[in-house]
Amino acid sequence: MRPVRTALACALLGTLTLAACGRTDAPSAPGAAPSTSQAPAPSAGAAGFPVTVQAGNGPVTIAAKPTKIISLSASHTETLFAIGAGPQVVAVDDQSNHPAEAPKTDLSGFKPNAEAIIAKSPDLVVLSNDIDGIVGALTKVGVPVLLEPAATKFDEVYDEIADLGAATGNGAKAAELAQGMKGRIDAIAAAAPKDKKLSYYHELDSTPYSVTSSTFLGQVYGLFGLTNIADKAPDPAGGYPKLSSEFVVKADPDLIFLGDTKCCGQSKATLAKRPGWAGLSAIKNDRVVPLDDDIASRWGPRVVDLVKVVGEAVQKAAG
Repeated sequence: MRPVRTALACALLGTLTLAACGRTDAPSAPGAAPSTSQAPAPSAGAAGFPVTVQAGNGPVTIAAKPTKIISLSASHTETLFAIGAGPQVVAVDDQSNHPAEAPKTDLSGFKPNAEAIIAKSPDLVVLSNDIDGIVGALTKVGVPVLLEPAATKFDEVYDEIADLGAATGNGAKAAELAQGMKGRIDAIAAAAPKDKKLSYYHELDSTPYSVTSSTFLGQVYGLFGLTNIADKAPDPAGGYPKLSSEFVVKADPDLIFLGDTKCCGQSKATLAKRPGWAGLSAIKNDRVVPLDDDIASRWGPRVVDLVKVVGEAVQKAAG
Protein backbone atom coordinates (compact mmCIF):
# COMPACT_ATOMS: atom_id res chain seq x y z
CA MET A 1 0.00 0.00 0.00
CA ARG A 2 0.89 3.61 -0.37
CA PRO A 3 1.56 6.38 2.13
CA VAL A 4 -1.46 8.44 3.17
CA ARG A 5 -2.45 11.14 0.71
CA THR A 6 -4.43 14.28 1.41
CA ALA A 7 -8.03 14.57 0.27
CA LEU A 8 -7.46 17.96 -1.38
CA ALA A 9 -9.72 17.22 -4.30
CA CYS A 10 -12.68 16.37 -2.09
CA ALA A 11 -12.01 19.26 0.25
CA LEU A 12 -12.04 21.69 -2.65
CA LEU A 13 -14.85 20.21 -4.71
CA GLY A 14 -16.96 19.43 -1.65
CA THR A 15 -17.82 23.11 -1.40
CA LEU A 16 -19.46 22.97 -4.81
CA THR A 17 -22.11 20.81 -6.46
CA LEU A 18 -19.68 17.92 -6.87
CA ALA A 19 -20.48 15.02 -9.03
CA ALA A 20 -17.53 13.04 -7.79
CA CYS A 21 -16.79 14.10 -4.22
CA GLY A 22 -19.98 15.30 -2.61
CA ARG A 23 -21.64 11.98 -3.09
CA THR A 24 -18.91 9.40 -3.55
CA ASP A 25 -15.24 8.80 -3.07
CA ALA A 26 -13.55 11.00 -5.61
CA PRO A 27 -9.82 10.48 -6.18
CA SER A 28 -7.54 12.25 -3.75
CA ALA A 29 -5.11 14.83 -5.02
CA PRO A 30 -1.88 13.42 -6.44
CA GLY A 31 1.55 14.58 -5.47
CA ALA A 32 2.54 12.30 -2.62
CA ALA A 33 5.17 9.59 -2.68
CA PRO A 34 5.00 7.21 -5.63
CA SER A 35 3.29 3.89 -5.20
CA THR A 36 4.61 0.40 -5.59
CA SER A 37 3.02 -2.16 -7.87
CA GLN A 38 3.16 -4.98 -5.37
CA ALA A 39 1.88 -4.93 -1.80
CA PRO A 40 4.12 -6.50 0.85
CA ALA A 41 3.07 -10.06 1.51
CA PRO A 42 0.87 -10.50 4.56
CA SER A 43 2.47 -12.15 7.56
CA ALA A 44 0.26 -15.21 7.31
CA GLY A 45 -1.49 -17.10 4.54
CA ALA A 46 -4.20 -15.14 2.74
CA ALA A 47 -6.89 -17.15 4.54
CA GLY A 48 -5.03 -17.53 7.87
CA PHE A 49 -4.93 -15.31 10.90
CA PRO A 50 -3.39 -13.42 12.51
CA VAL A 51 -2.46 -11.47 9.40
CA THR A 52 -0.56 -8.22 8.95
CA VAL A 53 -1.41 -5.92 6.04
CA GLN A 54 0.64 -2.92 4.98
CA ALA A 55 -1.96 -0.18 4.65
CA GLY A 56 -1.76 3.58 4.26
CA ASN A 57 -1.55 3.85 8.04
CA GLY A 58 1.31 1.37 8.27
CA PRO A 59 1.31 -2.33 9.23
CA VAL A 60 -2.08 -3.39 10.56
CA THR A 61 -2.38 -6.72 12.36
CA ILE A 62 -5.76 -8.44 12.43
CA ALA A 63 -5.93 -11.21 15.01
CA ALA A 64 -8.86 -13.20 13.66
CA LYS A 65 -11.08 -13.25 10.59
CA PRO A 66 -13.30 -10.16 10.98
CA THR A 67 -17.03 -10.70 11.19
CA LYS A 68 -18.15 -7.13 11.96
CA ILE A 69 -16.61 -4.95 9.28
CA ILE A 70 -17.54 -1.30 8.84
CA SER A 71 -16.74 0.37 5.50
CA LEU A 72 -16.58 4.16 5.34
CA SER A 73 -15.72 4.23 1.64
CA ALA A 74 -18.12 3.56 -1.22
CA SER A 75 -15.31 2.19 -3.37
CA HIS A 76 -14.15 -0.21 -0.68
CA THR A 77 -17.71 -1.29 0.05
CA GLU A 78 -18.03 -2.40 -3.58
CA THR A 79 -14.73 -4.25 -3.36
CA LEU A 80 -15.61 -6.01 -0.10
CA PHE A 81 -18.79 -7.41 -1.61
CA ALA A 82 -17.06 -8.31 -4.87
CA ILE A 83 -14.44 -10.43 -3.08
CA GLY A 84 -17.03 -12.31 -1.04
CA ALA A 85 -16.68 -10.37 2.23
CA GLY A 86 -20.25 -9.03 2.09
CA PRO A 87 -21.56 -11.33 4.85
CA GLN A 88 -18.83 -9.97 7.13
CA VAL A 89 -19.91 -6.33 6.62
CA VAL A 90 -22.29 -5.03 9.29
CA ALA A 91 -22.42 -1.32 8.36
CA VAL A 92 -21.40 1.01 5.54
CA ASP A 93 -21.33 4.76 5.18
CA ASP A 94 -24.12 6.93 3.84
CA GLN A 95 -22.56 7.13 0.37
CA SER A 96 -22.23 3.37 -0.16
CA ASN A 97 -25.16 2.65 -2.47
CA HIS A 98 -23.77 -0.38 -4.32
CA PRO A 99 -24.49 -3.21 -4.10
CA ALA A 100 -28.08 -2.76 -2.99
CA GLU A 101 -27.71 -5.24 -0.13
CA ALA A 102 -24.91 -3.26 1.53
CA PRO A 103 -26.08 -2.32 5.07
CA LYS A 104 -26.23 1.44 4.55
CA THR A 105 -26.27 3.65 7.66
CA ASP A 106 -25.91 7.32 8.52
CA LEU A 107 -22.20 6.88 9.24
CA SER A 108 -20.05 9.30 7.24
CA GLY A 109 -16.66 8.85 5.67
CA PHE A 110 -16.33 12.59 5.18
CA LYS A 111 -17.31 13.54 8.74
CA PRO A 112 -16.54 10.38 10.72
CA ASN A 113 -17.89 10.08 14.25
CA ALA A 114 -15.65 7.85 16.36
CA GLU A 115 -18.28 7.27 19.05
CA ALA A 116 -20.91 6.18 16.53
CA ILE A 117 -18.46 3.80 14.87
CA ILE A 118 -17.23 2.30 18.15
CA ALA A 119 -20.83 1.79 19.31
CA LYS A 120 -21.25 -0.81 16.55
CA SER A 121 -18.37 -2.89 18.02
CA PRO A 122 -16.51 -3.41 14.71
CA ASP A 123 -13.56 -5.77 14.46
CA LEU A 124 -12.31 -3.99 11.31
CA VAL A 125 -12.92 -0.52 9.87
CA VAL A 126 -12.00 0.26 6.26
CA LEU A 127 -11.75 3.85 5.03
CA SER A 128 -10.04 5.97 2.40
CA ASN A 129 -9.39 9.21 4.30
CA ASP A 130 -8.01 9.92 7.77
CA ILE A 131 -10.26 12.87 8.56
CA ASP A 132 -10.20 14.50 11.99
CA GLY A 133 -7.78 11.88 13.26
CA ILE A 134 -10.33 9.09 12.99
CA VAL A 135 -7.67 6.41 12.43
CA GLY A 136 -5.92 7.30 15.68
CA ALA A 137 -9.19 7.55 17.61
CA LEU A 138 -10.25 4.04 16.58
CA THR A 139 -6.82 2.50 16.93
CA LYS A 140 -6.57 3.92 20.46
CA VAL A 141 -9.49 1.75 21.58
CA GLY A 142 -8.19 -1.36 19.84
CA VAL A 143 -10.20 -1.30 16.62
CA PRO A 144 -8.11 -2.44 13.62
CA VAL A 145 -8.28 0.18 10.87
CA LEU A 146 -7.24 -0.17 7.24
CA LEU A 147 -6.59 3.17 5.58
CA GLU A 148 -6.67 2.55 1.83
CA PRO A 149 -6.37 5.96 0.10
CA ALA A 150 -7.94 6.82 -3.25
CA ALA A 151 -6.05 5.13 -6.07
CA THR A 152 -4.22 7.25 -8.61
CA LYS A 153 -3.21 4.37 -10.90
CA PHE A 154 -4.44 0.91 -11.78
CA ASP A 155 -1.70 -0.89 -9.85
CA GLU A 156 -3.00 0.78 -6.70
CA VAL A 157 -6.51 -0.49 -7.40
CA TYR A 158 -5.26 -4.06 -7.63
CA ASP A 159 -3.05 -3.55 -4.58
CA GLU A 160 -5.97 -2.39 -2.47
CA ILE A 161 -8.10 -5.33 -3.58
CA ALA A 162 -5.30 -7.63 -2.41
CA ASP A 163 -5.11 -5.77 0.93
CA LEU A 164 -8.83 -6.17 1.54
CA GLY A 165 -8.68 -9.80 0.53
CA ALA A 166 -5.89 -10.53 3.00
CA ALA A 167 -7.53 -8.53 5.80
CA THR A 168 -10.87 -10.32 5.46
CA GLY A 169 -9.73 -13.85 4.70
CA ASN A 170 -10.79 -13.66 1.06
CA GLY A 171 -7.38 -13.55 -0.58
CA ALA A 172 -8.07 -16.07 -3.35
CA LYS A 173 -11.27 -14.34 -4.47
CA ALA A 174 -9.48 -10.97 -4.33
CA ALA A 175 -6.69 -12.23 -6.56
CA GLU A 176 -9.24 -13.65 -8.99
CA LEU A 177 -11.11 -10.33 -9.08
CA ALA A 178 -7.98 -8.26 -9.70
CA GLN A 179 -6.73 -10.60 -12.41
CA GLY A 180 -10.09 -10.57 -14.13
CA MET A 181 -10.34 -6.79 -14.01
CA LYS A 182 -6.85 -6.35 -15.42
CA GLY A 183 -7.52 -8.80 -18.23
CA ARG A 184 -10.76 -7.13 -19.26
CA ILE A 185 -9.32 -3.61 -19.06
CA ASP A 186 -6.24 -4.55 -21.10
CA ALA A 187 -8.43 -6.21 -23.74
CA ILE A 188 -10.76 -3.21 -24.07
CA ALA A 189 -7.84 -0.79 -24.35
CA ALA A 190 -6.03 -2.96 -26.90
CA ALA A 191 -9.11 -3.15 -29.14
CA ALA A 192 -9.59 0.62 -29.34
CA PRO A 193 -7.99 2.67 -32.13
CA LYS A 194 -5.40 5.14 -30.88
CA ASP A 195 -4.27 6.81 -34.09
CA LYS A 196 -7.02 9.39 -34.42
CA LYS A 197 -5.48 11.86 -31.93
CA LEU A 198 -8.86 12.49 -30.33
CA SER A 199 -9.19 15.10 -27.59
CA TYR A 200 -11.62 15.00 -24.68
CA TYR A 201 -13.11 16.93 -21.79
CA HIS A 202 -14.30 15.20 -18.62
CA GLU A 203 -16.76 17.20 -16.54
CA LEU A 204 -16.90 16.64 -12.79
CA ASP A 205 -19.61 19.22 -12.25
CA SER A 206 -21.24 22.08 -14.10
CA THR A 207 -19.01 24.75 -12.55
CA PRO A 208 -17.14 23.27 -14.49
CA TYR A 209 -14.36 21.37 -12.75
CA SER A 210 -12.42 18.77 -14.69
CA VAL A 211 -9.52 16.35 -14.23
CA THR A 212 -6.00 16.25 -15.64
CA SER A 213 -4.08 13.26 -16.94
CA SER A 214 -2.31 12.91 -13.58
CA THR A 215 -5.49 11.72 -11.86
CA PHE A 216 -6.88 8.21 -11.82
CA LEU A 217 -9.66 9.24 -14.21
CA GLY A 218 -7.08 10.85 -16.47
CA GLN A 219 -5.22 7.55 -16.62
CA VAL A 220 -8.40 5.74 -17.60
CA TYR A 221 -8.66 7.99 -20.64
CA GLY A 222 -4.93 7.66 -21.21
CA LEU A 223 -5.47 3.96 -21.96
CA PHE A 224 -7.04 5.07 -25.24
CA GLY A 225 -4.43 7.62 -26.29
CA LEU A 226 -6.82 10.54 -25.80
CA THR A 227 -5.57 14.10 -25.34
CA ASN A 228 -6.95 15.84 -22.26
CA ILE A 229 -7.79 19.51 -22.87
CA ALA A 230 -7.61 20.18 -19.10
CA ASP A 231 -3.88 19.49 -19.06
CA LYS A 232 -3.28 22.99 -20.42
CA ALA A 233 -5.41 24.74 -17.81
CA PRO A 234 -4.14 26.43 -14.62
CA ASP A 235 -4.24 23.70 -11.97
CA PRO A 236 -3.97 25.02 -8.38
CA ALA A 237 -5.94 22.03 -7.07
CA GLY A 238 -3.37 19.47 -8.17
CA GLY A 239 -5.21 17.57 -10.87
CA TYR A 240 -8.67 19.12 -10.63
CA PRO A 241 -8.68 22.44 -12.51
CA LYS A 242 -11.70 24.68 -12.78
CA LEU A 243 -12.15 25.52 -16.45
CA SER A 244 -13.92 28.50 -17.93
CA SER A 245 -16.58 28.05 -20.59
CA GLU A 246 -14.35 30.03 -22.93
CA PHE A 247 -11.48 27.61 -22.34
CA VAL A 248 -13.60 24.62 -23.31
CA VAL A 249 -14.99 26.39 -26.37
CA LYS A 250 -11.51 27.33 -27.55
CA ALA A 251 -10.20 23.78 -26.99
CA ASP A 252 -13.21 22.31 -28.86
CA PRO A 253 -12.79 18.69 -27.67
CA ASP A 254 -13.72 15.79 -29.92
CA LEU A 255 -15.38 13.97 -27.02
CA ILE A 256 -17.13 15.16 -23.86
CA PHE A 257 -17.66 12.80 -20.93
CA LEU A 258 -20.19 13.87 -18.31
CA GLY A 259 -19.64 12.71 -14.75
CA ASP A 260 -22.43 14.96 -13.48
CA THR A 261 -25.55 13.45 -15.02
CA LYS A 262 -27.14 12.27 -11.75
CA CYS A 263 -26.00 14.97 -9.37
CA CYS A 264 -26.47 17.94 -11.68
CA GLY A 265 -28.75 16.77 -14.50
CA GLN A 266 -26.25 17.51 -17.24
CA SER A 267 -26.70 16.20 -20.77
CA LYS A 268 -25.96 17.06 -24.36
CA ALA A 269 -29.05 19.28 -24.35
CA THR A 270 -28.01 21.26 -21.25
CA LEU A 271 -24.48 21.70 -22.60
CA ALA A 272 -25.82 23.11 -25.86
CA LYS A 273 -27.54 25.87 -23.88
CA ARG A 274 -24.27 27.15 -22.46
CA PRO A 275 -22.92 30.25 -24.21
CA GLY A 276 -20.89 29.21 -27.25
CA TRP A 277 -21.14 25.48 -26.59
CA ALA A 278 -23.74 24.60 -29.23
CA GLY A 279 -21.02 24.82 -31.86
CA LEU A 280 -18.64 22.43 -30.13
CA SER A 281 -17.56 19.49 -32.28
CA ALA A 282 -18.56 16.99 -29.60
CA ILE A 283 -22.09 18.36 -29.50
CA LYS A 284 -22.53 18.73 -33.26
CA ASN A 285 -21.15 15.23 -33.88
CA ASP A 286 -23.15 13.60 -31.07
CA ARG A 287 -20.05 12.71 -29.07
CA VAL A 288 -21.28 13.71 -25.62
CA VAL A 289 -21.06 10.63 -23.41
CA PRO A 290 -23.18 10.50 -20.23
CA LEU A 291 -21.57 8.54 -17.40
CA ASP A 292 -22.94 7.08 -14.20
CA ASP A 293 -21.66 9.55 -11.61
CA ASP A 294 -20.93 6.82 -9.06
CA ILE A 295 -18.98 4.58 -11.41
CA ALA A 296 -17.04 7.55 -12.76
CA SER A 297 -15.93 8.63 -9.28
CA ARG A 298 -14.95 5.30 -7.70
CA TRP A 299 -11.93 3.09 -8.18
CA GLY A 300 -13.41 -0.27 -7.23
CA PRO A 301 -14.45 -3.25 -9.37
CA ARG A 302 -16.83 -1.24 -11.55
CA VAL A 303 -13.98 0.76 -13.04
CA VAL A 304 -14.13 -1.92 -15.74
CA ASP A 305 -17.58 -0.61 -16.67
CA LEU A 306 -16.17 2.90 -17.02
CA VAL A 307 -13.33 1.68 -19.22
CA LYS A 308 -15.87 -0.15 -21.40
CA VAL A 309 -17.99 2.99 -21.89
CA VAL A 310 -14.93 5.06 -22.79
CA GLY A 311 -13.72 2.37 -25.17
CA GLU A 312 -17.06 2.24 -26.95
CA ALA A 313 -17.11 6.03 -27.30
CA VAL A 314 -13.61 6.02 -28.78
CA GLN A 315 -14.54 3.26 -31.23
CA LYS A 316 -17.60 5.22 -32.34
CA ALA A 317 -15.71 8.51 -32.70
CA ALA A 318 -12.89 6.91 -34.68
CA GLY A 319 -15.22 4.91 -36.92
